[in-house]
Amino acid sequence: MQDGSVDFARDTPEFLHLHLPLSYFSSAHLNTDIYQSVVGALSHESAFEDPLLAEIGFAVASELKTETSTGNLLVDALAASLAARLVQRYASASSAQSFPHHTNHGLDRRRLSRVLDYIEANLEGDLSIDRMASIACLSRFHFARAFRQAIGQAPHRYVSARRLERAKALLTRGDRPLVDIALSLGFSGQANFTRAFKQATGQAPGQYRQTARSQGSKSSLTDVRQSLSVFA
Repeated sequence: MQDGSVDFARDTPEFLHLHLPLSYFSSAHLNTDIYQSVVGALSHESAFEDPLLAEIGFAVASELKTETSTGNLLVDALAASLAARLVQRYASASSAQSFPHHTNHGLDRRRLSRVLDYIEANLEGDLSIDRMASIACLSRFHFARAFRQAIGQAPHRYVSARRLERAKALLTRGDRPLVDIALSLGFSGQANFTRAFKQATGQAPGQYRQTARSQGSKSSLTDVRQSLSVFA
């Protein structure tokens, strides 16, 4: 760590400070036998531009503002990408040459099945990249890439879609309070849950529940009429 100061030429409307623990630069996270000298070779830069790092920062800032149900999974994946980018791009040339290539292990059907079963069983619990990667016997960095290759979606997007389906099921079953559903599915509150649900379905959760019940009642009435016509 180095102390220093940064001068801004004009007013800055927003400022985002990202801190990565050293554990993110370990062999387990980067899926390679990384030498500590490589991490130590990361140099201090007072000012630079990197489009990829900027996009990672914008994605983190967006999550902080909207707080989705899979924010922790998204930020975990972004942190892994950030660490890999720093090592790849900003380690000294001599150290970068000794940085080994990633191993190439895939996510076979058996491992994928275990991960998907775990996700389904914990949609209303705490899901983390570390735990899913452990179940797949992969590093967290390689797991995110392998999962995307196998499913066609990043882990946080897949979990988000499955939680949306779980939310629909919970809304049509019983009178569970909306705030309880929101918290169980990883949202920080009912407002964020309502915003995300309406964005995905075009309806607020309460409206969706009423519509589903209305359609269910009509279906039940139709079944009764059909039964009566059979015995008539």
